[in-house]
Amino acid sequence: MISRRVLLALPALAATACRQSGAASNGHAFIANQEGGAIAAVDLDVFAVAKHIPVDGAPSQVIAAESRPAVYALTPAKGTIHEIRTDTLKLAGKLAVAPKADAMYLAPDETHLFVLTRESRTLTAIQLEGLRVAWRMTLPEEPMDLALSPDGKTAAVTSATTLRLVSLTERSTGEPLGRANFGQVKFLNNGERVIAADLDGQQISIYRVNNPRLVAHLPIAVRPENLTFNRDGGQLFVTGPGSDSVVIVYPFDIPEVAETILVGHAPAMMTASNSMLFVTSPASGDVSVLNIATHRVIAVLPVGSEPGQVAITPDDQLALVLNRESGTVTVLNIEAIQPGRNKSAALVTVIPVGSRPVSAALHAV
Repeated sequence: MISRRVLLALPALAATACRQSGAASNGHAFIANQEGGAIAAVDLDVFAVAKHIPVDGAPSQVIAAESRPAVYALTPAKGTIHEIRTDTLKLAGKLAVAPKADAMYLAPDETHLFVLTRESRTLTAIQLEGLRVAWRMTLPEEPMDLALSPDGKTAAVTSATTLRLVSLTERSTGEPLGRANFGQVKFLNNGERVIAADLDGQQISIYRVNNPRLVAHLPIAVRPENLTFNRDGGQLFVTGPGSDSVVIVYPFDIPEVAETILVGHAPAMMTASNSMLFVTSPASGDVSVLNIATHRVIAVLPVGSEPGQVAITPDDQLALVLNRESGTVTVLNIEAIQPGRNKSAALVTVIPVGSRPVSAALHAV
């Protein structure tokens, strides 16, 4: 156990160590505080909030554009995107996209954001240079999720009834690839296949993109609500109601369910580092860490109340766990997570960031 006095001293000790080492800056983590109506900019050198940046509404999502000094926050009830400069930590502009907006996605070349609006069945392209609407199109069904192909020319869009491909260059939709109650959707990193979560069928459906056709339906042990790839895209991890498990799918060549592993209590959101998978259990307030190479759980770490998203720093050294109910970010040292090691060894610090942190984006200086 770590005493409160030691815990509160950790950020200052980290800052001193950073200054003495002369290490390069790690930049900032930008945290969307949903109930606080602000983006918290966390200085990753001193592990403290540098500034709270108010936005118009309750932010649900924040995305970093690494090729430009900016992050973008979405306030869905206002249908507004906010641009925040990462060098000045100031609001640079905002754009009302629609009366409501549900999710945003960054183009691979980081020139556009794509915004889904379920109520109006609209896909809107936002040009980041000048922050303006480039175009919008109406979709055949109310969209649930969207994925962008690696070349940025095609989107896959799911709904409660269909999976379709959308040509972003021609702004046209194709015939349904499949028909089901689909949730999350992902492209393989080579762009040749698209993977969709069939929620009611409790299976992973895989389709070819060129010469579109079904490749396989893979029945699994959970309702597939959360999908995450490892870094090279060779393994797909799936969690959801039905089992306290992570399902591991090999999606290339002949797709197959590789293994189903008991992990945590009601496991939910996941994030992969180079070697580990971090799986949150909101109900029990901990994170299970899975070794990706061995498919074995090597640690279960208490982090805070209702953990959600986990963000990994670009150098693969730190994992930042957003605790929604406790309003904190728990910082873990990835290298210190080892089988049989004391749980507290991986804890760097806990940072109070605001009210209900739900999304994080990291931006290096």
